[in-house]
Amino acid sequence: MIPFNKIFLTGNEQKYINEALISGKISGNGSFTKKCQNFFEKKYSFKKTLLTTSCTDALEMCAMLANLKEGDEVIIPSFTFVSTALAFLRTGAKVVFADSYADNPNIDPKGIERLINKKTKAIIVVHYAGIACDMDAIMSIANKNNLIVIEDAAHAIDSYYTDRKGVKKPLGSIGHLAAFSFHETKNIVSGEGGLLVINDDRFIERAEIIWENGTNRSKFFRGEIDKYGWVDIGASFLASDILAAFLWAQLEAIDEIQAKRVALWNHYYETITNSCTTPDFEIAPIPDYASQNGHMFYLVAKNLKTRNKLLALFKNKGYHAVFHYSSLHKSSYYTNKHDSRILINSDRFSDCLIRLPLFVDLEFSTIDQMVADVLMDSYIKKVI
Repeated sequence: MIPFNKIFLTGNEQKYINEALISGKISGNGSFTKKCQNFFEKKYSFKKTLLTTSCTDALEMCAMLANLKEGDEVIIPSFTFVSTALAFLRTGAKVVFADSYADNPNIDPKGIERLINKKTKAIIVVHYAGIACDMDAIMSIANKNNLIVIEDAAHAIDSYYTDRKGVKKPLGSIGHLAAFSFHETKNIVSGEGGLLVINDDRFIERAEIIWENGTNRSKFFRGEIDKYGWVDIGASFLASDILAAFLWAQLEAIDEIQAKRVALWNHYYETITNSCTTPDFEIAPIPDYASQNGHMFYLVAKNLKTRNKLLALFKNKGYHAVFHYSSLHKSSYYTNKHDSRILINSDRFSDCLIRLPLFVDLEFSTIDQMVADVLMDSYIKKVI
């Protein structure tokens, strides 16, 4: 069976973990944590970064920094992982779900404006598959309504948005706050792990405090105060320096990893578009303002029945293809507490999207064989 995902090891992960162990500093905010944070700030011009134990933790920090409380509302795409919503629900805020575009799973800015009221405090965008949302439109809406924008960039490491003036910006650098994931299914991994990005100066000092259990411990370690104490809410969001050591080995090889993943994505696209003319599925277009970072290659089947048959075909031929999110607005947890909403596009992607295997060690020849075995018109028409 060709797996859906397989982690790529650079060869230095164990070496750096051993260095962390020998140093005797394996808790959070050690030397490898600082190396990783400095890397992100330098390479992507993020104003401030803090390594966390997960992307979920980074999103929870965003919710705290936004100072959300019961009665506040946040706008979130329905087609996303549950962590995107949970991080904000825990504050007592109400999650208001927005629909996707008709032709790609990202949040449609036109739907956002209709959901804004005096209770709305933030917009959370998810750059699905590493493809940028329309950040000019979203930031314009946010600025007009004095809202905080939080980028859920779990899929989006090393992906870019080109604004209306032609300026290319890394995803995660545009909103007021952003969160990245280094889960083992992502491009750059540490098993578990995440990153909070702070792009707005007003949140930097408080982010450090929340990161350190609500204390001003970071200031103490920098020698800025003679003792530290409890000054705010927070939690232990710091990642172990062992995880940071693993991540550092990955970051050293990020250009190599990204070059291969992008090449694999391009090979999928070229092979399928040159070989298949079936109406049974389509490839979602990438907007002109977005790049693709090789995180995920997916197809959109014409309906749920076709999607399920295609998944069965992949499995029978020895390829582990998978579906993705179920619309959060239809989840039992949400509908038990709120009226169900109609979000046609989100539901379509929930029913029809198929993710294909994509990992650094995947061979181009395997992609060719997969397309021939499952997706070629002559074969599909006999089965579907």
